[in-house]
This record gives sequence, structure tokens and C-alpha cells, in this order.
Amino acid sequence: MNCSLFLVFLILSVSITVSSGSHQRAILRAIIKENNNKDGDFAIDLNATNFDSLLKETPSPYAIVEFFANWCPACRNYKPHYEKVARLFNGADASHPGIILMTRVDCALMINSILCDKFSVGRFPMLFWGPPKKFVGSGWDPKQEKSEILPIENFRTADSLLEWINKQLGSSYGLDDDGKYEKEHLQTNTSNPDQIAKAIYDIEEATSTAFGIILAHKMIKPATRASLIKFLQLLVAHHPSKSCRKGSADVLVNFDDMCPPETMSVNNEEAESCSKKGALGNYQICGNEVPRGYWMYCRGSRNYTRGFSCGLWVLLHSLSIRVEDGESDMAFRSTCDFIHNFFICDECRQHFYEMCSSVSSPFKKARDFALWLWSAHNKVNERLMKEEASLGTGDPEFPKAIWPPKHLCSSCYFSPSKMSKENSKINWDEDEVFKFLVSYYGRKLVTLHKDKEQKSADQTEKIVTEELVASTHAVVVPVGAALAIAVASCAFGALAYIWRSRQKNRKPRRSWN
Repeated sequence: MNCSLFLVFLILSVSITVSSGSHQRAILRAIIKENNNKDGDFAIDLNATNFDSLLKETPSPYAIVEFFANWCPACRNYKPHYEKVARLFNGADASHPGIILMTRVDCALMINSILCDKFSVGRFPMLFWGPPKKFVGSGWDPKQEKSEILPIENFRTADSLLEWINKQLGSSYGLDDDGKYEKEHLQTNTSNPDQIAKAIYDIEEATSTAFGIILAHKMIKPATRASLIKFLQLLVAHHPSKSCRKGSADVLVNFDDMCPPETMSVNNEEAESCSKKGALGNYQICGNEVPRGYWMYCRGSRNYTRGFSCGLWVLLHSLSIRVEDGESDMAFRSTCDFIHNFFICDECRQHFYEMCSSVSSPFKKARDFALWLWSAHNKVNERLMKEEASLGTGDPEFPKAIWPPKHLCSSCYFSPSKMSKENSKINWDEDEVFKFLVSYYGRKLVTLHKDKEQKSADQTEKIVTEELVASTHAVVVPVGAALAIAVASCAFGALAYIWRSRQKNRKPRRSWN
């Protein structure tokens, strides 16, 4: 699609308003308290206003909904049992996060009366099990012959409820699993290529975490302001998550209002104020439910291994294969500047910046940028392999390795050539590597997790096509953001100037909504 046609397409799309997400995306982080209080509430309280939206957005493949009444003595007595199971699956410290979303609905509240009627709640408590999306806009009727929503009959104690869950999943969870990691549920990215589909949630987590670090450490300064704007432009145009594209656009369009360039100086309090509440601190860049407090594809077998650094690498790779040739060098510079200015692991930041500085000529092809990032990542892994092996600080289940391994991409490796033992470098077929990167971080990353929900090949192809088009070009956002994206896709380097020109003519916002 040429620049003019793409610009017209986006302008025609701006009539659809981007929701702030306050009702559509508000799951775990805002509701579950991140503490170690074993007596705290881990189950999520739902009501008629957020029931559909929360269950629709959760990445967990299963959900349990408890319908109860706050005046019911039996419900009050059952709550500790339900919470014992909920703490295994909900929250930042859950033993088995991302598998079952444990929720509850109080039918004693008038707002929930219609919702409880839809599920034929005739006694308290009542528990239902099913895929979260099957609860959305739906209900349960005891006369219904076939339904993916199942009533749970044996749930009176924590042990009996967990036993019922284990029978459904073929698992062996125990109440003493609290605080433990379980190898069988680690998402091993070196053994199953389909696991990359779950990384879309970790990319959202990493994006939100990075944004939170920037605000918490007041890192937006006169010297770093421009690099943040450029990286936001990259996210608006090419982030694989729709919610992060929309959130980045909202931040970008209002950035000058919150962090005015003319008032920011080294000795000015304005340099810090835009990070506080009342400015950028009011924005959730990937929606109100992110960060969720846990990782899926990037979860390590030990506390504090993998996680954020893994999610950030996946984000960068996914961006590198989505940019077009004319954007490749600007995307490269934006990525390097972002890591240099905002990644607070000093040694990592310095190493990455050295690799960036070693590039002598501008990139002209998106392929070159994607392969450079892949090569840089392998250099980092190679260095960390030696350090972690000597210090014993690595993740035993996810040791650093050269990537991709042969079982994921055998065609990425040329047949072994005659090389001396001193020259044992891998002979890569970079054309095949690039094809693999595009497939792995493009189509599989964004769409694979949706394939199971499709009932035909035609439906699957339609969703794949729509998602890839959306994540590469079109974003339905307000006018200012749409124009920014259009220019970004045509000439990424000119985006900052046009966007700032628009900002100068914008009227002040009357409210944050």
C-alpha cells in the first residue's frame, strides 16, 4: 500500500474512538494485592459491569466463577476454602499462574441480579467451570444438554475442589504447592514452537513494566525526551498488541501537554513532574490490567530469572520484523537510544550500546535490522553463558543458548563445513534465519493462540490476516495518532516533526477522560 492510500485509509478509520479501557481491560493488577498475606483475598470480585470484559481479556484458558451471597453463612464459611485454591492460581506469587482465573460474583447485590439469573443460580454458593470466553454474554441452564460451562458439584472443601480441578486437567496440583514452581508448566521456548503464542501477554507485560520503570525513576529528562518519543512512535506503528498500540498512541498524542518541551530544563521541576500522578502516571500504556504480575512464555524455573529481560527481547524482535525497509535505520536508532537511556541495568546497557556503536553504515533493509538484532542477542547469550556457568546464576531449566536451535529451524544451519576446532562458529543460512524470525515473531506470536478458537481454515486465515495487517499498518486511534502512524509507515524519520507541529495547535485537554 503506498503512502497516500494508507494515509487516506487511516483518516477514514479515525471516526472510531479509542476507549480508555477502564471498563474493558481491568483484571489482575488492580484487584489482586501483591503481598504475601496468606489470609488475603486472591479470588477476583466480578460484577455485572466488568464480568464480560474481564473474562474476555484474561489469558488463562480456564475460569471458575463462584456465585454467592454476602449474607449467606455457608458462603462466608466456604470463603477460606475457596481462597486456599485461588492463591495457587491468582496473583503475582501464584504457584501456577495463567492457568485458571478464580473469580466470584455477589448475587446479594442488586447490580448482579440479572447476571445471577442468567446462570440459574438457585442456591449459594454455586461454582461453574469453563473457558473464560464461554462465560461472556452467556449463561447456564440446567436443561441445556451440551454446554462448555460445567457446574462444580464437589467443592465443599479446598481439597475436594482441587481434586475436581485435577480430574479436569489431568494434573496433580496440591495445596502445599504454594510458592513452588512446577517444571511441567514452564513454557519451554526451546522445545515447542507453539509456546511463542503466549508471549503476546509477556510483551504487554514487558512494555508496561518498562514504562513503569521510566516513570518510577523519573527518567524523562531534556536529554532523553526525544528518544522516548521516537520509541513511542515505533510502538504505535508496530507493537504486536492492539492494546499497547492504542495506549502508546494515547500517550504520544498527549505527550507535549504533559511534558512541554519549552518548560523542561535540567534545573526545572517540570522535568520530573510529567512522571508523577496527574500526567503520564495516569496512563496505562497497555491497558488497565497490565502489568498482571506474572509471566507466561518468559517465566523462569527460579524466582527472578527470565521475566522482564526475556519479554523485552521478544518485544524488540517482534518490532524488528514488522518495520518496512524505509523505517529500518530509524527503528534501529530508536531501539538503541531507548535501551541506552532507559534500561537501568548498567552493564547490559553499556554492552548493548557498544554493539549499536559498531554499526558503521545505515540500514537500508528491514531484513538487515532484524538479522543484526538476532545476532546481537546471540552475542549477549554467548557472553552470559560463560558468566552464568562460572557463577551458577543461570536458570537450570532455561540455560542461555545460541538461537534458534536446530529442532526449531534446521534449515537455518548450513551443512557443517570443514572447519578447524579453533574456528567452530556456526555456519548460518541468514536467508532462512530471517524467514524463521518473520514467522516466529510475526504470524505465530500474534495469531497462534487464536487458532484453537477457529472452526474452519477460512476463519483462521481471516483472523491471521486482519491481525497482521493491524499490527503492521492500520491502527484505529484518534486523529492525531492516526496521522502519526501514517507518516511513520511512509517515512518514519519525519514523524517527530509532523507530530510536534500538530501538538502545537492542539487545544488543552479538559479532562483525562
